[in-house]
Amino acid sequence: MGDRLRGEINPGTGDWMLTRNNIRVVDARVVLRTDDGALIHMSYGGRIMFPDELGEAIRDPSRRHLIDPSRYYFRTTPLFETGAPRYGWINGIVAIGCGRMIEGGGVAYDVFELQ
Repeated sequence: MGDRLRGEINPGTGDWMLTRNNIRVVDARVVLRTDDGALIHMSYGGRIMFPDELGEAIRDPSRRHLIDPSRYYFRTTPLFETGAPRYGWINGIVAIGCGRMIEGGGVAYDVFELQ
């Protein structure tokens, strides 16, 4: 997950997407389990926009991961909550996520703390 946080997504995660023309509105709730057993709730909203010329490629899971992420807009605003003292710092940060399509039909995010 990063330099200060290692772990995985806990089962039971949910995300929803509302599509309005070419704008997708993201609403996600995730429970992260750190490698030392702490739980962190992460929720995020965001927007995804694909130019019309990418429509066919985006709908094809066998090749959508090959599209350069600079050709589309995929941003989120994650918020974190935990009661674990070791990770208490994450409760107070503001972050931005940049998403991209990955092989196998999924997505991945690079998340950055704003300073």
